[in-house]
Amino acid sequence: MIRIQDVTFYYNEPDEASGHAGLRPALSKVSLDIQPGEFVALLGRNGSGKSSLSRLLNGIELPTEGTVTVDGRRTAEPHEVQEIRRAVQIVFQNPENQQVGLTVGEDIAFGLSNIGWPQQEIRSRIAWALQLVGLEADEERPVTRLSGGEKQKLALASVLALAPRYLILDEATSMLDPVARRRFVETLHEVRQRVPFTLIYITHHLEEVMGADRWVLFREGRIITSGPPSELQKDTQLLHDCGLELPYYYKLAELLRRSGIPTPATLSEQELRGLLCRSS
Repeated sequence: MIRIQDVTFYYNEPDEASGHAGLRPALSKVSLDIQPGEFVALLGRNGSGKSSLSRLLNGIELPTEGTVTVDGRRTAEPHEVQEIRRAVQIVFQNPENQQVGLTVGEDIAFGLSNIGWPQQEIRSRIAWALQLVGLEADEERPVTRLSGGEKQKLALASVLALAPRYLILDEATSMLDPVARRRFVETLHEVRQRVPFTLIYITHHLEEVMGADRWVLFREGRIITSGPPSELQKDTQLLHDCGLELPYYYKLAELLRRSGIPTPATLSEQELRGLLCRSS
């Protein structure tokens, strides 16, 4: 379990003499537990604290106040950081910022070598990771010859090869077109069925996280509320205040419900089309 307790975080801490005067914390008194196997979506406007929190979960940054623990290990303890970072992996917005190898195989092998994966098993692990995410690319292909969607799949393969218990996706689909974004999300969920892990998903695209176990809404560095999507999607004003907007077909489904047409809360876009055809 990841436990975040009363965390406050400043990016640019002033000196002790001046205190925190004039600075607004990126996070303020945030507490949150993330359970093993859970799919949690962190949602809110840019600058609301989502990405700041993600950087605290594997020790990239440390809390100014409060504690972050991963499976009982505190990120503030230097001797625990290596194990924490192996357990908690992040896929960032721009996959090119994570790519360190010239070829597909080199990129995946780099992380495996760093954690001491047996050299004789690295080649088979690379093949396993590529097959897992559905990236049809030879190990020798230069990463510069991959499309945007393929680069994002490579970033996913590189972290999944390390067998993380927790995976953070920080706006990982924001540079993809709608078709590539949908395919990437489908791949991600197919992978979770085969290799279970806790998923912590940061996005502005609510259609990507309608199947999450829980939404956590952020505003100005604080958690406003959390709960299942089926409940929080009903409060459109709250979503609007947090800079979020439901997908069009969900808003249409709500209008149908208000018009007296029975419409399940978990209706998919295709199911909604069928309902409209039958109702016309």
